[in-house]
Amino acid sequence: MMKVAVLKETFPTEQRVALVPANVPQLAKAGIEVLVEHGAGQAAGFLDAHYVDKGAQIAARDELFSADIIAQVRTLGANKDAGREDLAKFRGGQFVIGMCDPLGEPGSAVEIAETGASLFALELIPRITRAQSMDVLSSMATIAGYRAVLLAAIELPKIFPMLMTAAGTLTPARVFIVGVGVAGLQAIATAKRLGAVVRAYDVRPACREQVESLGGKFVELPLEAGDAQDKGGYAKAMGEEFYRKQRELMASVVADSDIVITTAAIPGKQSPLLITADAVQGMSPGGVIVDLATERGGNCELSRADERVVAHGITILGPTNLPSEVPNHASQMYSNNVTKFLLNLVKAGNVELNLDDEIIRDTLVAHEGQLLDARMRDILGLPPLAEPETQPEPAPEIDSSSQDAEANSTDTDVDDDSGEHAKETDE
Repeated sequence: MMKVAVLKETFPTEQRVALVPANVPQLAKAGIEVLVEHGAGQAAGFLDAHYVDKGAQIAARDELFSADIIAQVRTLGANKDAGREDLAKFRGGQFVIGMCDPLGEPGSAVEIAETGASLFALELIPRITRAQSMDVLSSMATIAGYRAVLLAAIELPKIFPMLMTAAGTLTPARVFIVGVGVAGLQAIATAKRLGAVVRAYDVRPACREQVESLGGKFVELPLEAGDAQDKGGYAKAMGEEFYRKQRELMASVVADSDIVITTAAIPGKQSPLLITADAVQGMSPGGVIVDLATERGGNCELSRADERVVAHGITILGPTNLPSEVPNHASQMYSNNVTKFLLNLVKAGNVELNLDDEIIRDTLVAHEGQLLDARMRDILGLPPLAEPETQPEPAPEIDSSSQDAEANSTDTDVDDDSGEHAKETDE
């Protein structure tokens, strides 16, 4: 059977696990045996006994590197320091699956490639219908958006809902969500459920319908955004002049909010600065900002990664790993994503590298000692990989006993094949 090893995460504060016990029987049916490091799921509420009950084996960490596939939440690129301890244990013919910050830390993929192991970057799952069940970014963003609202609610010296009581009427909290991706949508839904008045803004006007469907009000700024969305559905980086005007216009909305949650991030690039120090100062004392983009610089000028900053009477939070703070459900979602990915990758107990499948092709960033992803190579200044040469098919052998008949038949076959080849080339 194909063996998949689940390592205990070594990134500081990381409490998630790559596979949960519930997915073990599903993988076993597909010819995949699951090996789990002792204590790998404990922080998320999954004990070794739970894995054993579902058919997994518990093993020491060093023993797991003999497995065919290594499954992690954070592999080297997303775990730059502690992840390096595992690098020498990878080997040729092995597959590593996990989040690796491919566009932010492409050099780490090169290091894994040099071990001979192949690397699948789960952040690069294409946004197509067939891959929705494997989309780890959307799964983890859902958790982050929910958690961000709860953190803000704890810090805010008000409650969210409007209450009419004998002691008077309490007005509802005003929440402003910047960025209407998966995290932003979940933040809108959560804040609305808690009773807040919710407004949201995104550079992509198409998001209006989604905001309104959740009970929020879409904020329009008089800006010419043009084509603000890439083919994957993500917001594109805009020019500095655009962001300058955006900051100016957004300041009045920020000033009228009790809570601001920012989620605007560009894959592999610096997060756009959207809220200046002056805009923070314009908020009423006691306000809260939760900046979910601090891992790449932040959307708020005053936010700091994984720090709680108080400035001008405003509390500013910059969490970078909120899914880990909800490790049980975050692990369940991530594990379901990984399981679907494995079932698509492993056929009849063997890894099938079908590069005609865009899910496999787009996520396979390192293979046979090479960095494959064109964007990652470009970031590192590496030349494009040479296209493999197409070898001509050998001519069919002719039976001399019926040379004339075979010759006629061969001529017909060559013509047919040439026509079919031309058709494929045109397509």
